[in-house]
Amino acid sequence: MKELTEEKKKSDVLLYRMLPKQVAERLKTGQPVEPEPLNVVNLLNDLYTVFDAIIDEHDVYKVETIGDGYLCVSGLPHRNGNDHAKEVAEMSFELLRAIKTFRIPHLPTEKINIRVGLHTGAVVTGVVGMTMPRYCLFGDAVNTASRMESNGKPGRVHISTEAMKFLTEVIGGYRTEPRGEVIVKGKGALETHWLLTPEEQERLFIE
Repeated sequence: MKELTEEKKKSDVLLYRMLPKQVAERLKTGQPVEPEPLNVVNLLNDLYTVFDAIIDEHDVYKVETIGDGYLCVSGLPHRNGNDHAKEVAEMSFELLRAIKTFRIPHLPTEKINIRVGLHTGAVVTGVVGMTMPRYCLFGDAVNTASRMESNGKPGRVHISTEAMKFLTEVIGGYRTEPRGEVIVKGKGALETHWLLTPEEQERLFIE
């Protein structure tokens, strides 16, 4: 009986860690849980499944998912030298290819698009929290990467000058084009660039 009680406690702890308290309590008592709009939940689940499979193919770590946004990093928690920028760039290209063939189950004629923002720089990392520990990134580089995404355009990879120099001068083999000055919250005017996908480069060559 004691072992059964201990196992029940472990199950309860796990349940409360996985779900919001109100949802967990209703499930424990057998009460129905009001669903989120099911179509939106299914859409995000299908989309995240595709994205996660692509991320797993690269030396990239998904730090967190915030709503419909992903925060990913390469070179952490395991260092990979100069490859970090290449890994994220190649992952970005694959995400953009995948989104072109992705179909919304309940709206098959509609298409969705994504923005991608890249930056390279130093960050501070740490595991934060006791009940639900999370591996977190802190620093200006995180904010800059976020601003590259939010100030980008659908279907394009928007990068900082630091990322542009790293990809074209340190790694090589990548092409970019200047976007010009962009007003970035908290930073003022920044010179930013578009990282050209292989498909965009091919179109330029044909033209």
